[in-house]
Amino acid sequence: RRVRMAHLSIVGSHKVNGVSALHSQLLVETIFADFAALWPERFINVTTGVTPRRWLAQSNRGLSALLDRHVGPQWRLQLDRLSALRPLADNEAVRAEFRAVKRANKVRLAEMVAQATGITIDPDSLFDVQVKRIHEYKRQLLNVLHVVARYQAMLAAPDEDWVPRTVLFAGKAASSYVAAKSIIRLIHDVGAVVNHDPRLRGRLKVVFVPNYGVSVAEVVMPGADLSEQISTAGTEASGTGNMKLAMNGALTIGTDDGANIEIRQQVGDENIFIFGLSTAEVAARKAAGYQPMALVDADPRLKLVLDAIGGGAFSPEEPGRYRALIDSLLWGGDPYMLLADFDSYLAAQARVDALYRDPQAWSRRAMINVAGMGMFSTDRTIAEYARTVWRLPVTGAAYA
Repeated sequence: RRVRMAHLSIVGSHKVNGVSALHSQLLVETIFADFAALWPERFINVTTGVTPRRWLAQSNRGLSALLDRHVGPQWRLQLDRLSALRPLADNEAVRAEFRAVKRANKVRLAEMVAQATGITIDPDSLFDVQVKRIHEYKRQLLNVLHVVARYQAMLAAPDEDWVPRTVLFAGKAASSYVAAKSIIRLIHDVGAVVNHDPRLRGRLKVVFVPNYGVSVAEVVMPGADLSEQISTAGTEASGTGNMKLAMNGALTIGTDDGANIEIRQQVGDENIFIFGLSTAEVAARKAAGYQPMALVDADPRLKLVLDAIGGGAFSPEEPGRYRALIDSLLWGGDPYMLLADFDSYLAAQARVDALYRDPQAWSRRAMINVAGMGMFSTDRTIAEYARTVWRLPVTGAAYA
């Protein structure tokens, strides 16, 4: 005795947009296959976008000025003009300008973090950013597992030449979402331990920025080096944070999910860090009988991380505080496949470290990411809606 709102919406709609290409395909092939068989013409794909006027022109004045000099100011209304930046990624002088802009943005972000949290972070460290709604499918917990693994590895080899890294989280959880709130608390607890461990010599910091919203995002996006888009493949409808961060010169580390796929197509495989199971592989692993404990038994590094969190290493005053989170992975079936993607994620993070050691190569790839963001403008999205959904003439528009 309940109303199926999605079904009702499909029946009453003129068109149904799956948003990203992957999600649109999944809707038609899986949960709404019956409706798609009835009305195949009703289901469409119009990838969403973000407005460059806010997320680049307003929030990143330094990069906007660089683009005005080298591309021309028309990119504000015709974002595909950013493609003119791509050949300039091979120009050493322009790369130097780009790095100077990024560092100024990182200094600004560091100042905001210090003011909001009292934590001092190094602008020359790699700013590893995951800012979005806190939810199990978005896998902030997988990010935390990597942080703990990195922390343990640094303690085991303190004299190794570790790339300094600041891992920055922000986002909000639904008021009754117990697991999400527990993840937020874990981030704070891990940060409290990591940030005050003198053995690390400041080479790893963990920060949770409070009260995340547009004003905070306008400082975070321009200052990010690495964009965490690590949802379980097949679960993210699209994402817009991935677009905003790449538009501001952050490299994406992510699964082949949502708009990550379209970003990869636009910037090239070599300019994005893709890891983990594909949507088809996730389904196959689950169908075959996914056994998380088998992965833990085979990976001492993973076992060490889970034992530390579940055993109270980051909550000594309450050792069982995160037992439920760990049990959901070990005995609750790990529904979002964190443990299945753990090894691949850490391997991708190692590739991130290797590239960041070469500032010239990193800035070149970051510029290519900016240059590839032309299709991710709301101007293109709205023009597509006008044409394909509302059958309106599109004249005089940038994407007509």
